[in-house]
Amino acid sequence: MLLNPMMPGESDRVRRNTRPDTLAQIDSKIEENIRYYATQPTAVIARRIEQLEQEWSVERWIETNAASLALAGLLLSVTTSRKWILLSGGVLGFLLLHATQGWCPPVPLLRKLGIRTRGEIERERYALKFLRGDFRSIPSNPEELKRSPATDVYNAIRV
Repeated sequence: MLLNPMMPGESDRVRRNTRPDTLAQIDSKIEENIRYYATQPTAVIARRIEQLEQEWSVERWIETNAASLALAGLLLSVTTSRKWILLSGGVLGFLLLHATQGWCPPVPLLRKLGIRTRGEIERERYALKFLRGDFRSIPSNPEELKRSPATDVYNAIRV
């Protein structure tokens, strides 16, 4: 397996709070994608990288849904009944829980649907960039690295 579901030092709170079978499913899909695109022409890999740059992470899904529900609760509390403010308060509480713990009620469902963290998306993206050859410009000769490693690495990841 290319990707370990819980890599040593994994700091992603969402991954730590995701069921192991769901993590295995997500990581397996990433590995499957990398294996598939390893056999594809550069143009196809480039299109996939563009798709990955547009993919919504679990964090973005939660933030968008929380903002929508909180605003709806606020609007309903102003136009119908003040009790609707409880919806806004509850949603904001869940958003705070997610920010501090990496878990809130929608996370298990989103993860089961295959919604990935930004880190998981970036793993696939950088693997595809490697396959495409984006990092060939980084010198492997130690003498060349002494010259300006930071500039070489920065230029490679800008692509």
